[in-house]
Amino acid sequence: MDRDPASGKRLEVDGVTLQYKTRDHLVTATYRVSFDVYAADRFVLLGPSGCGKSTLLKGIAGFMHPVEGEIRLNGRRVDRPGPDRMMVFQEFDQLLPWKTVRQNVMFAMLRSGRFSRAEARERADRFIAKVKLSKFADVHPHMLSGGMKQRVAIARALALEPDVLLMDEPFAALDALTRREMQEELLQLWDEARFTVIFVTHSIEEAILVGSRILVLSPHPGRVKAELNAHEFGLGTQGSPEFQALDRTIHDMLFAERAAPAAAHG
Repeated sequence: MDRDPASGKRLEVDGVTLQYKTRDHLVTATYRVSFDVYAADRFVLLGPSGCGKSTLLKGIAGFMHPVEGEIRLNGRRVDRPGPDRMMVFQEFDQLLPWKTVRQNVMFAMLRSGRFSRAEARERADRFIAKVKLSKFADVHPHMLSGGMKQRVAIARALALEPDVLLMDEPFAALDALTRREMQEELLQLWDEARFTVIFVTHSIEEAILVGSRILVLSPHPGRVKAELNAHEFGLGTQGSPEFQALDRTIHDMLFAERAAPAAAHG
């Protein structure tokens, strides 16, 4: 994996405006958004629906190109998708249904051309074990729960050793208990491997639990409203006064932005 030792930055998003077309309109999703992500950051993009969080991930992944500004990974401009950026989506249908868990994890590695079949199998089994699914390595996806499918998707992404793991509300469709379990497992995996992750959510509590740094975006079009540190928080800290204070600060920040237009119309 290449690094940018001069700056120490893994990813730079520099004044990025992203737009996309609907049938009737040209939509500006983000407006001149800037932030930096460093190695081993758990960087959270937080904001209301429609603020451009997922669109930013698509730009970082190379699926969209900025109309203004630039995205750089390890000092090089991002202009196409690549295995140095792997995505985990909210949907559970990310897996190939005709392949087993092991085969799904191996598939991306074999497609990359970086691993022999033996190496891919060894790495697949290792990362399947990390997400606690070794007993299900030979099972097909239709036999798995939603949470288990997400674990396979995470194992498949991490097995490729991407420079940045991109996660687009990966736990939003899970029930509350499974969501908490997945948050715990993600943090345990991060503690072992110290990978760099950019995590999209609209849940303030999840942002504080999962993130070491939180970028708060304004409603549409997304602009940077604040960047906050959450290093000291984690699972089990939700009841602390400090956690509650940060939760209120972010809530007030987002609520004030939403309430302003309503107040203006009286």
